[in-house]
Amino acid sequence: MVELSHSLEDYLEAIYIISIQKKVIRVKEIAEFLNVKTPSVVDAISKLQEKQLVVHEKYGYLNLTKKGLDRAKAIYKKHEGVFKFLNQFLGMDKEISEKDACGIEHYISKDTLNRIVKFMEFIETNPKGYLAWFKEFNDYLEVAKK
Repeated sequence: MVELSHSLEDYLEAIYIISIQKKVIRVKEIAEFLNVKTPSVVDAISKLQEKQLVVHEKYGYLNLTKKGLDRAKAIYKKHEGVFKFLNQFLGMDKEISEKDACGIEHYISKDTLNRIVKFMEFIETNPKGYLAWFKEFNDYLEVAKK
């Protein structure tokens, strides 16, 4: 597997998310999505292109290659799993969950993520006692704040 910096993973994930929402992807849209300057996007796209993860015609549209799409989906899946765990299972604020998921997705191992996903599936498919347990956890958090 091609090694990517955390930054390049973020760019790849952004391209994937934009591609879900729109048919065509432009450098400007990536810059807006990531809140970065256009030259930074151009530099990152160049690096991703060297690694054969994207196809980009100068001043044209951008597309993920098959290899890029597979990698982007894997990154996005990690992000979604971590976000869901933080937001839905730990009850973290949506913005905090989003921000923390972005950071954790770069470091979490596949094994740890799979264990978290299996834990969430277990709780969702075996709700017996889950609501009481979750309420007790939230009550504990409220008491711990004081």
